[in-house]
Amino acid sequence: MFILSNLLIAVANILNILLTIAYWLILIRALISWVNPDPRNPIVQFLYKTTEPILYPIRKMLPPTLGFGIDISPIIAFLAIMFLRSFLVSSILDLAIRLK
Repeated sequence: MFILSNLLIAVANILNILLTIAYWLILIRALISWVNPDPRNPIVQFLYKTTEPILYPIRKMLPPTLGFGIDISPIIAFLAIMFLRSFLVSSILDLAIRLK
């Protein structure tokens, strides 16, 4: 059982790292959007390509305009990431501890 426990701990740690990276990429994209970045810049293209698969489905579920003209999909993505980190990662770690 210790092998399964160690596997679950590794999966939880990798998931936590991936969620943290996604959080920071979305935050950087949101901050860069305030300064009207050059879309041909390779860093901006990388940010758009890595965060758009997360933000686009959220934008599709939101109403077309909320009256403010502000994109709140990053805020919803932050909340989802925080939920996954606090619920899913913690649950996997607790399960791994119980298996030991």
